[in-house]
Amino acid sequence: MSPRKLADTARALLANDKGVLAMDESIPTCNKRFASVGIPQTTEARRAYREMILTTPGLAASISGVILCDETIRQQKKDGTPFLNVIADAGMIAGIKVDTGAVDLSAHPGERITKGLDGLRERLNEYARMGARFAKWRAVITIGPGIPTRGCIEANAQDLARYASLCQEAGMVPIVEPEVLMNGDHTMERCQEFTGEVLHAVFHQMFEQGVLLEGMLLKPNMVLPGLTCSKQKSIDEVGHATVQCLLRSVPAAVPGILFLSGGQTATLASARLNAMNQKFSAPLPWEVGFSFARAIQQPALDIWRGDEANTIGAQHALNHRASCNRSARRGEYNASMEKS
Repeated sequence: MSPRKLADTARALLANDKGVLAMDESIPTCNKRFASVGIPQTTEARRAYREMILTTPGLAASISGVILCDETIRQQKKDGTPFLNVIADAGMIAGIKVDTGAVDLSAHPGERITKGLDGLRERLNEYARMGARFAKWRAVITIGPGIPTRGCIEANAQDLARYASLCQEAGMVPIVEPEVLMNGDHTMERCQEFTGEVLHAVFHQMFEQGVLLEGMLLKPNMVLPGLTCSKQKSIDEVGHATVQCLLRSVPAAVPGILFLSGGQTATLASARLNAMNQKFSAPLPWEVGFSFARAIQQPALDIWRGDEANTIGAQHALNHRASCNRSARRGEYNASMEKS
């Protein structure tokens, strides 16, 4: 592990107000999204979709890195050019999702634990040889009656820390993603409480595992009311609660926070990110950016629908969303951009 190399990669992913595009959907998740818009659920359709994304002209103006899944990192353009070459030639950095999904946590009804530690050292070394410079691992925390429990929080925090340590051993920057889910009717205040508790547990475990904070990035949820909560909050209220929670929970040595979108609409995710950067940028010890999936891809997918004739329109929509989020990193996003 080279601390300087890790820190340099982390800073490169944050440079010039760019963000990280999460295009690491598992095959079942990608197939489900394809089915919703009438696209065949085939290997070739997934390959063509990812080629459409990666060959978007000018994407690197707003996107510093892309997170791939195991299928995508091994795929090629129709002309045989490896996707990894396409990414590098565009000036972006390739990353890889290395968890293998969440399963029920034994003795904890309604709670989940993420799989993937078995054989992770060997897989990370393979991905590093292929050219990946960072990785991602997602843990999910559900708010509900009597949950999350301390046992669930600690189990996921320890696994995130072990993953991060193994990444750095392989020379790869770990993106650590503890997601407190939006599902449910919980209040924003309850989300803030549990998000803080989860983050404290994660950073305690990373200290125990010897993780270099300067060589990692955090990918948390925003602090939001549950989707079915009767008391929804304004954009500024969400921004304030989120920043307050992070200031109390995330060490200053962490170079950047890349928010997940977590099911938010594309425009709300941009507006909330903008509020944080516009109103709180001066006192924040870390850069505040984005690593969105659906909030960047969904408008493009709705246009593309598996038809090559729709590629230019889909790529325009993808670029637009990426550009809006880069503006939000600068605190310069506004609703009028959606009319352009």
